[in-house]
Amino acid sequence: MSDPLGEFPKPSPPPAPITADLSSFDERVEHRYTKNEGVKIHYAVLGEGPLIVMIHGFPDFWYTWRHQMAALSSQYRVAALDLRGYNLSDKPEDIESYGMKALLGDVAAVIQAEGREQATIVGHDWGGAIAWQFATRLPDMTEKLIILNLPHLTGLTRELANNADQQRASAYTRFFQREGAHESLSAEKLAQWVSDPVARERYVEAFERSNFEAMLYYYKRHYPAEPYTEFGAPQARVPVPVLVIHGLQDPYLLPDALSGTWDWVEKDLTLVTVPEAGHFVQQDAAEFVTQTIESWLAR
Repeated sequence: MSDPLGEFPKPSPPPAPITADLSSFDERVEHRYTKNEGVKIHYAVLGEGPLIVMIHGFPDFWYTWRHQMAALSSQYRVAALDLRGYNLSDKPEDIESYGMKALLGDVAAVIQAEGREQATIVGHDWGGAIAWQFATRLPDMTEKLIILNLPHLTGLTRELANNADQQRASAYTRFFQREGAHESLSAEKLAQWVSDPVARERYVEAFERSNFEAMLYYYKRHYPAEPYTEFGAPQARVPVPVLVIHGLQDPYLLPDALSGTWDWVEKDLTLVTVPEAGHFVQQDAAEFVTQTIESWLAR
């Protein structure tokens, strides 16, 4: 009997996976600054090609993306910023300076400083919250959207209102929303999650340059507060292709909030879960995350 598949073309072998070479990473990275309405924003950039802008979360800084930057820079220009309040970016002391309009403006300023009209936006945790909003409010500047461990706000508020497990998982945010909560923080405490001892030293240094109260302004200004209520369907769906990567061992943002994401995205949605990774999936499963991003972007 002949091969029933013999008449069909054989698939091409998959391209060799890109891997991160960190041996000369620090020497190759360029550090640049831009301004948004007088606030100086630091970002690190590497590579040439279509622009990717990466936004970190809490408690973190631009260096969280080192694995992805090192690998993707062979095909892309990758810029990773320090959020305002963190590391080498300015640290306004008033909570009003941390409104969403200002945070979106910081991302837009990086794109404009690179002489581009749009970029693929990548965000993790608070960076993910900013990225969701950036793609929704500034779609002309957004080519594609990649979200790591931050469900759409519609799903998150639904779970906070109805899921006791998510309410318990978010207990730390209620503490962060209290007056004076920043006084309990230290650079060493904030860096405890970093498993690599060499990287942890860099994190401690970055957090010592940061403003702890400013870090918590993100929670005070934007995170849902009790009593929790559902936001309901968003007024506008995300109008660009979206890739969501979620580490299922995340103790803070439970995967139930991902349900329904397809209802809030206008274009195609790719949802990838990583069973053994936690909240910081870009480091817990660095190679897998990088290869997933590279493959999705190359479609």
